[in-house]
Amino acid sequence: MVKKISVIALAGLLAIPGVTWAASNAELEAKIEKLSHEFEAKISALHKQMESQTEEITTYEEKAEKWDLASRIQITGDLRTRGDFNKTSVPTYWNAREVAGAMRYYGMVTEASTAQQIRGAFNTFAALPSATQLNMMAGAGATAQQAHELNNDTMYSTRLRLNMRAKATENVEVKARMVGYKTWGMQGSPFPEEDDGVYSPYFLTSRSFDGTSGRTPEGNKLLLDRAIVNWNNIGGAPIWFSVGRRPTSDGPPAHLRLGNDERMATPLSYMDYPFDGLTLGYAYQNLFGLKDAPGRFRFCYGRGFESGPNVEDSGMNDVDFAGIAWDIYKKGDRFLYLQSYGAFNIFNVPGDTVYPNPIEYAAANDNDNADATPDTSYYGSDDIYLDRINLGDIIHTSALYMDKAENLNYFLTLGWSHTNARGIDELGASLLGSWGMEPENKNGYGLYAGVRYDMEDAGLKLGAEFNWGSENWLGFTPGHDDMYASKLYTRGKVYEVYGIYDLPAGEAISKYGKAFIRLGYQHYDYDYTYSGMWLGTPADINELASPLNAQFYAPMEDMDQVYLTIEAYF
Repeated sequence: MVKKISVIALAGLLAIPGVTWAASNAELEAKIEKLSHEFEAKISALHKQMESQTEEITTYEEKAEKWDLASRIQITGDLRTRGDFNKTSVPTYWNAREVAGAMRYYGMVTEASTAQQIRGAFNTFAALPSATQLNMMAGAGATAQQAHELNNDTMYSTRLRLNMRAKATENVEVKARMVGYKTWGMQGSPFPEEDDGVYSPYFLTSRSFDGTSGRTPEGNKLLLDRAIVNWNNIGGAPIWFSVGRRPTSDGPPAHLRLGNDERMATPLSYMDYPFDGLTLGYAYQNLFGLKDAPGRFRFCYGRGFESGPNVEDSGMNDVDFAGIAWDIYKKGDRFLYLQSYGAFNIFNVPGDTVYPNPIEYAAANDNDNADATPDTSYYGSDDIYLDRINLGDIIHTSALYMDKAENLNYFLTLGWSHTNARGIDELGASLLGSWGMEPENKNGYGLYAGVRYDMEDAGLKLGAEFNWGSENWLGFTPGHDDMYASKLYTRGKVYEVYGIYDLPAGEAISKYGKAFIRLGYQHYDYDYTYSGMWLGTPADINELASPLNAQFYAPMEDMDQVYLTIEAYF
């Protein structure tokens, strides 16, 4: 290498005019040697510079690759802080625990009685004159619960939801949502559960199970709210398959009052029940030959309860959901939707929670009173809860039409529920049936309508909603976002007015960014008891003075609620 460079350098020197040929050979060789060293030094410096630049390029490439990996995961979310004022009126009523204790006192039932024996005893009691029934209650020391009000002037909560979305391949994507939701100043449920909640009108809301997970305040923990894999464009056709924890809460038209301009879930609000399952869907552009009439059709399946390993014929099987969700027509703001599904082998008691058995509880209470041993309780050792069992099927069908005329959004929803009662539990209770009744199929009906007027220039939206449910109406909404009780499973009427104000806080950082406050008022007017409950017969709210209409938990006559939220989406 040195030899070649020396030759090149010599050739260069020969080309330089003004070289003194008379110089001695020694001087010439010295100059050549000096130039060779200088040239080699420059070549070495150039190599080092090239190596440094190569390292920088490699570093940039590595950073670009890492950025590409990170940019494949899209993260969005929202944070909400909410304040609630609530006042609930409870009418005078007989609690099932008091009536069961009296019947046990007279030897009509025991904790060992079969469902058929309990039914016979209750029918015998029901045949007595009402005055005799009341005298028997008094003789056993049983008393009715007197009318009263529950008030909570302030309750605050904070909810954080984090959404993640990433593509695994061109047509396979993953979506997930984690949620943390807690009440200020406490861990767990904020609703009273004294005596297992049987004297609380918020009994259903206080029970935590898979269908409420992440939807009610549960403390300082992150829960899996949604997690699905979507395989899109199967075979190049507008067909997709989706499996995992389903997006089945806050469906249309709930997004209007929740401050969102887009649909937040597949099923409409009558189905607000987080569950795990799958969907097979097909998208079309022309409905039955009608040009430019786009929509989607889905078959859905899910697991509502996993019974686990069981002895054969134990009476408890898995609870499965199955049905269709059909966007008949969806273009712009106009939306026509139909859904129909069944909850098959529905349980009397949801998984992960318990319902007290009033007869067994009365027996434990008697044992407690009879035992003089200090610090001894039979409530922990005795079986005082209902055994879990399948009761039959619930069929639910509903339809929604919504549209927008200039600045006015409006919608109308109709619903029908049907029970296919096949079984009874240890108390003799069935789907919408109580102690002394034979299982009977029943129909319920619901109506839900509302409007929202948008004043874009002022950043203000004003809305009003009304919903009604019949005596046997079953709204499938344990995952509701109404804090104390779901308005859409109400057997009666609910009125709501609200306002949404976009905060004047500058330009949004991204297309997901927005911040607003919501202020609303809800009035619940109940006609029948057990709203949202499929176990037990709904009773007229004005006929609870009779022990024949004994309630498993405190009924609500009416409820008023004011809520204020501040919400930020990012």
